[in-house]
Amino acid sequence: MLRHIVMFTLKDPANAPKVKALLDSCKDLVPGMHEFDVGIKTPGLEASADVVLVSTFVDAAALAAYQPHPHHQGVVAQIKDMASGRQVLDYLV
Repeated sequence: MLRHIVMFTLKDPANAPKVKALLDSCKDLVPGMHEFDVGIKTPGLEASADVVLVSTFVDAAALAAYQPHPHHQGVVAQIKDMASGRQVLDYLV
C-alpha cells in the first residue's frame, strides 16, 4: 500500500470548503484507490495548512494512474489558482 498526503496552504483560507469539494470529486477515480479523505483546518487546533488530502493506493501503479487522470488534472489546475503552497509526502504502509 502507498499513502499519498498533500497539504495545501491557501491564498484565502475562506476557499477551503471549495478546495475540499474539488478534491472530494476525485474519490474513486481509478481502481486501486483504497482510502480517500479530505480535511479542513479546524479553528482552535494546531495547523500549518488549510486543507489536507490523505489517500491510500494499493500500489504505486494505482497512484501513477490517478495522477494524470483528466478529472484530477482539472482539479489540480483549479486548486493551483487558489493555493499559495503545497507539500506532498508519499510513503509505503
